[in-house]
Amino acid sequence: MNPDKKFILDEIKGRVDDSAFVLVVDYTGTTVPEFNVLRGRLLEQGAECHVAKNSFMKRVLADSGLPDLGEELVGQTAFVTGDSDVCAVAKVVANFEKEFKKPEIKAGILDGNVLSVDQVKGLAALPPREVLLSQLLATINAPATQLVRVVNEPAASIARVIKAKFDEGE
Repeated sequence: MNPDKKFILDEIKGRVDDSAFVLVVDYTGTTVPEFNVLRGRLLEQGAECHVAKNSFMKRVLADSGLPDLGEELVGQTAFVTGDSDVCAVAKVVANFEKEFKKPEIKAGILDGNVLSVDQVKGLAALPPREVLLSQLLATINAPATQLVRVVNEPAASIARVIKAKFDEGE
């Protein structure tokens, strides 16, 4: 194999292996300034967008033990990888698509599973990670809070009765 080709494949494989996800987008019609804006927004979320030959990406996905995206790897394809919150990254790509009408999301890979366009857009619709964590914490704390109220109520009732009797006596 050509050493240059091997270097490129190793570079792509390193990015894919270090990434928690891979999003595939069709960047047809995207201008260089628009692409740079997208890259900047993705970088803020801890993600990167790279263009690679579809044949290279097919080979890297196979070598990394990830599912085949054969039908999606046609045309002008860019790959978004990152090690942070996939929902925030999907939101950046979806919002960029709404704003500029390109690039179009084609598919994704998360935890070794292929994601459809609708699934990637579903991830983009989720609230930020911090909001989800606070909602989870509130759900977990609700039964404990109710239990504390129930346990404290008899003592509070007795205290109210004693106070009422004391106030009557004055």
